[in-house]
Amino acid sequence: MTTQTAPADAPSAVARVAIVGGGPAGLMAAEVMAERGIPVDLFDAMSSVGRKFLLAGRGGLNLTHSEPLPAFMTRFAERQAALAPQIGAFTPDALRAWAKGLGIETFVGTSGRVFPTHMKAAPLLRAWLHRLRQAGVRFHMRHRWSGWAANGVLVFQTPSGELRHKASATVLALGGASWARLGSDGSWVAPLAQRSGAVIAPLRPANCGFDVLPTGPDRTGWSPHLIQRFAGQPIKPVALLFRDEHGELIRQQGEFVLTDTGIEGSLIYAFSARIRDQIERSGQATVLLDLLPDHTLDQVLAETSRPRGPRSLSTHLKSRLGLQGIKMALLHEVMSSAELNDTTALARAIKALPVHLARPRPIDEAISTAGGVTFESLDAHNMLQSMPGVFCCGEMLDWEAPTGGYLLTASMATGRVAGLGAWQWLTEGKLTNPPD
Repeated sequence: MTTQTAPADAPSAVARVAIVGGGPAGLMAAEVMAERGIPVDLFDAMSSVGRKFLLAGRGGLNLTHSEPLPAFMTRFAERQAALAPQIGAFTPDALRAWAKGLGIETFVGTSGRVFPTHMKAAPLLRAWLHRLRQAGVRFHMRHRWSGWAANGVLVFQTPSGELRHKASATVLALGGASWARLGSDGSWVAPLAQRSGAVIAPLRPANCGFDVLPTGPDRTGWSPHLIQRFAGQPIKPVALLFRDEHGELIRQQGEFVLTDTGIEGSLIYAFSARIRDQIERSGQATVLLDLLPDHTLDQVLAETSRPRGPRSLSTHLKSRLGLQGIKMALLHEVMSSAELNDTTALARAIKALPVHLARPRPIDEAISTAGGVTFESLDAHNMLQSMPGVFCCGEMLDWEAPTGGYLLTASMATGRVAGLGAWQWLTEGKLTNPPD
């Protein structure tokens, strides 16, 4: 294989930073350094940057969330303490102001989520890349990072062969392990662990769907009838109830989608970390579905107990409770004939239908991943304690959050901290308090 050295116009006498990864975290790190006069080379394995960012914005780019910061931070669960100073320095409001600086106005949707006025990711990314190029950031596409050479230089695999690049500081923004076709495949774990000795928590699916346990003899999941009639359809309105490891029953209303193998969608993603963890502990997990979240149990029981005469159960429930279609099909899927004809059992199932889940969907299908470089392996500037001058940021760090703008905000905030840390490392030769 051909081996190249860094481009001739990147002389070693100039303190250059290499950023590996062209997602939001890497781009934010590049921005904060370039605006402070640090020459930046950004490398990405794909043919263009921000590919997962663009995909996330296909149906409307959810930039952040408008809820108060204390509530916002709770979405990061056990990692909120580690992320608090980083997000505190780049809050949701600061992110909106940053977008406005690129000419992108934002608005708050009815759910509290924040979107660009034109909804799409492409205009924001184009404006961002233009500003970065104007600031001198150089982009190197189709450069797949494979680790370090023995002398500590970065090694990339390119269409022209192997390239070795010497950098005065390095920011790794390599993402998680979901959507490998867009560049996040988790291949960075082995070379980073081998070289740095950093503690890297196993990568696991987050914001993911789940496969159901068989619902009857000789089934692999849903029945063929349910799949053929209803797979791909949304279930709404519905509330999900889940009892966590502390015995607390958590409830949230929303919607999700029935799939060929189970369930997925925004309401499921809100509980996915708890469901995944319970499956890992117990081998399976059970969620309860309230199919009529606007009715009380007493109201439902009054209607199921009402004589229906010659009408079928489906006709009766449609007439009295508006229960039909996919919700009625789910009742038939989960309940026996005897249970369906027991008015009390039926009412209770309508308000708390148990669905047993066997496993999360494969990590490559997940919206995001949990696990990664632990914060205990980093200092306050996201620099690896075992590798001075090497910083990590974004989804490759060990945190997770639900969808709703939290993922993007935290990725950009950690990228900003890593970029500022690299800048301070280069200009002062040491790190003190995190810069503003």
